[in-house]
Amino acid sequence: MKLIAETENETHEIEIKRVDEKVFADIDGRQYELEVRELASENQGGEYLLINGTDVYKCRVGKKRDGHDSFEVIARGKSYDVTLIDPKRLRSAQSSGGHDPGVAQVISPMPGKIVRVLVEPGAQVEAGAGIVVVEAMKMQNEMKAPKAGVVASINAEAGATVNAGDVLAVIE
Repeated sequence: MKLIAETENETHEIEIKRVDEKVFADIDGRQYELEVRELASENQGGEYLLINGTDVYKCRVGKKRDGHDSFEVIARGKSYDVTLIDPKRLRSAQSSGGHDPGVAQVISPMPGKIVRVLVEPGAQVEAGAGIVVVEAMKMQNEMKAPKAGVVASINAEAGATVNAGDVLAVIE
C-alpha cells in the first residue's frame, strides 16, 4: 500500500506491506523490516510493540476526530500528528469535481514525465479544467483541477520527471 504521510513540517512517501506479524516499510527510499505486536486495541487505534532487530519501540496510535485520516502517534515519549493520504483516493476525489472551499492540490497519481503545463500561476480555472499532462507508460494523462479557483502555484515544468504523490499544482 503506497501512502503519503504528512507531519507538521514534513511529507514522506511510504509503502507498507504486511505479512503476518512482519511489516516491510519503505519510507522515502529507506527500507525497514519490522515485527509488529499489538499490546492493546481500541476502536480508533491501539498500542503496539515495534521490533527492528534488537531495537524495541512502544508506540501508541490514536485516531483524531477531525474526519480525516489523522492520527496522534506517541513513540519514545514524543507525540506526532500524522495525516495519511492515499494517492489513489485523491485521484478519484479530484476527478469527481467536488466543491472544496479550501486549498486543493493536483497530485501525480503515478511516476512519469511532464509533457505540458496547460495553465500559468494566477489563472482562473473551472473544476475539471486541464492543468498538467503527465506521460506514463506511453500514455498521456491530463491532470485536472479538482475544483474551481485560482492556480496558486505550478510545481512542474515540461520535461521534468515526477513521482507518484508529487504535488503538481495548488488551486485556491
